[in-house]
Amino acid sequence: MDAFLRKFFPDVYAKMEQHTKISNYCKFDSQLLTSFTSSLYIAGLVASFFASFVTRAFGRRPSILLGGAAFLVGSALGGAASNVYMLIFGRVLLGIGVGFANQSVPLYISEMALPKHRGAFNIGFQLCVGIGVLSANLINYGSQKIVAGWGWRISLALAAVPASILTLGSLFLPETPNSLIQRNTNPDKAESMLRKIRGAHDVQLEFEDLITASLVSRNIKHPFRKIVQRKYRPQLVMSIAIPFFQQVTGINVISFYAPVLFRTIGLGESASLLSAVVTGTVGTISTFISMLVVDKIGRRALFIVGGFQMLISQVLVGAVMAFKLGDQGGLSKSYAYLVLALVCVYVSGFAWSWGPLGWLVPSEIYPLEIRSAGQSITVAVGFLFTFLVAQIFLSMLCHLKYGIFLFFAGWVGVMTLFVHLLLPETKSVPIEQMGKVWGQHWFWMRFVDEERGGGGGEIENIGDIARCPKSGIL
Repeated sequence: MDAFLRKFFPDVYAKMEQHTKISNYCKFDSQLLTSFTSSLYIAGLVASFFASFVTRAFGRRPSILLGGAAFLVGSALGGAASNVYMLIFGRVLLGIGVGFANQSVPLYISEMALPKHRGAFNIGFQLCVGIGVLSANLINYGSQKIVAGWGWRISLALAAVPASILTLGSLFLPETPNSLIQRNTNPDKAESMLRKIRGAHDVQLEFEDLITASLVSRNIKHPFRKIVQRKYRPQLVMSIAIPFFQQVTGINVISFYAPVLFRTIGLGESASLLSAVVTGTVGTISTFISMLVVDKIGRRALFIVGGFQMLISQVLVGAVMAFKLGDQGGLSKSYAYLVLALVCVYVSGFAWSWGPLGWLVPSEIYPLEIRSAGQSITVAVGFLFTFLVAQIFLSMLCHLKYGIFLFFAGWVGVMTLFVHLLLPETKSVPIEQMGKVWGQHWFWMRFVDEERGGGGGEIENIGDIARCPKSGIL
């Protein structure tokens, strides 16, 4: 918004006004502006490691509560900001909130959901993120029209609404049976909770799996050291590769800078914000479609179809900008809307593949003994590359120009091939039996002892529990 730029980033606003002197691609090239965006993600990276300890030692629910509280304070600071330092500090607190929530919420959902519905429930997480993005875009579009120029305060302060829901709602959540057993609380309470969430009395087999996994987990004092062992190599590789690839799809070009991109190609302030609403709507609808089909057609098919869709649309966007957008002036209205349509195709491809699945797959592949560590690595890697992309994108746009879309398209090709070759299908597999998937994969079987299911456990059946006096469970 012009009023926001004038108050906090006057240099950027001045460059916008110099239409004939500054390249279209360089008008928003400001390290201070990108610091405002990326500070959230570097804070989230650091917070995710603290969140791992809280999630493992105290449970999933306290981690969700802390995330909501930090987000609530950060939104208040953002809405009340009087200078850029206050603004960025508010973003840091938002990052802490996101770090805790991203570490704990996908785990909570995966542990509570039935195996056959786990994908749909977990994608519900990403669907709600998409609804949040769409809501934010609608709020931006509406508040931008406030003539007095303080609409940006509404945009930032209204983050307190979902933060309040998250904070208060977490007080009413039950803890997961996995966490109750892992923290050596009353096993009868854990079994009762499992019966309640499954809606069935006979849950003995699943309960035995949870206890066995917990006994293995309790012997692991240093999960971050454990996860680098050879038998956990598939999970470690995926915990790094999936969030890395998710960020180099280029989605943050759209998520963070869609209005900037649309202003670059010549659309006005209001039209650019409205275009962001359109892409947000497309993303939300596509994520909902993914939620409906992920447990039917599987993860791999969505990854691959979405990858091809993103690759083609990014190449075409780059081509239009290469041949039709110069350093000054803008695209004609017809070509601007063509770019918008191609961006929508790209967003839909991401929203039913790498967007939700980038959270779903990591949350369901780790055995319990390394689950909190693995999720923390996934979140931290995601935040690290989100931070890097957010921090350098505007400079890359200035230097690479239309080539930025070809750069990301190349990565999309690499990651689609990676999924085709190295990611096994995980749909409908019980979360505590996921190790068998790796033991049956043509490449990962060399790292995993298939007979033990890849979990690294020393206890092979429930009868061994009685011979484990240190378990404190039976």
